[in-house]
Amino acid sequence: MARILTITLNPALDLNVELAELQQGAVNRATRTRLVPAGKGINVARVLARLGHSVTVSGLLGEDNAGVFEQLFNDEALEDRFVRVPGQTRSNIKLANASGQVTEINGPGFQVPADARNRLEVRLAPLLEDCDAMVIAGSLPSGLAAEAVAGLVRLGRSAGRPVWLDASGDALTQGLDAAPFGVKPNLEELSDWIGQPLEDAGTITDAVGQLHSRGVQQAVVSRGAAGVLWYSPGGACSAIPPAVSVANTVCAGDTLLAGMVHGLLTRPEQPEEVLRYATALSAECVRHVGVGDPAAPDFQALLDQTRITPWPGTNNNGEMPS
Repeated sequence: MARILTITLNPALDLNVELAELQQGAVNRATRTRLVPAGKGINVARVLARLGHSVTVSGLLGEDNAGVFEQLFNDEALEDRFVRVPGQTRSNIKLANASGQVTEINGPGFQVPADARNRLEVRLAPLLEDCDAMVIAGSLPSGLAAEAVAGLVRLGRSAGRPVWLDASGDALTQGLDAAPFGVKPNLEELSDWIGQPLEDAGTITDAVGQLHSRGVQQAVVSRGAAGVLWYSPGGACSAIPPAVSVANTVCAGDTLLAGMVHGLLTRPEQPEEVLRYATALSAECVRHVGVGDPAAPDFQALLDQTRITPWPGTNNNGEMPS
């Protein structure tokens, strides 16, 4: 299997709360709660490790409550190369009702010291010499300029590594300026970046065309229950997941990205199966709190029920991306 480096600049302690219905201004009783060290890059790393890859996690981590993250890294067999900074890593609350709708309350975190970016880049340089892919995922902490994301993309590219970026807002805009190998926006994030609603196949395809014009080779666009779109220089296609009972969607996009990275590293000659696997794994994820489980007993059934079709408005003659 491959060696993969994931970077999380703004991790979080996520308190996941499940309840029948969220009633504002009233006492709500949870049916289940779970406190999980998280962050998009960490979530991606957990899935990749479960798929058998050797995964190193890095980024910025508050030293005051690092212990719970260190325990997770040990439990999930993740190599910890985070840079510690003064203060606490933020805490977030995820409120999921019975229909799967999630209300998020994201707390403030540490203030990034002036030398943190340089310390991180110095730490990453030798790690990039011994990895097969790099994933940068998540939001920016207070005090870190969005241009830092572009710097990290350039660092990975200069080492000759494919760099995947999953970000939004200014972090996505700045990161795209450095031409990452692949991006995984959801439809809302892509719409915000392009500055207009994306309501049909034509507008989505045009938006992705602008990503490709900036040097992005692979674009994976998640659309929730509507499925996944995958664009590459070889064409475009859509994956429609099976209908599942939705409990929590928080880690679905991270699981999807991990599945795509896994597939493209292990069987790039089977692109249809790469997309099918990643989409089915993301569908498995939304049935529960946490990342997708490739060892789920009914995972083969989810794979069998995931449909792959050409995406309208492209000239790939039904061929899969390559």
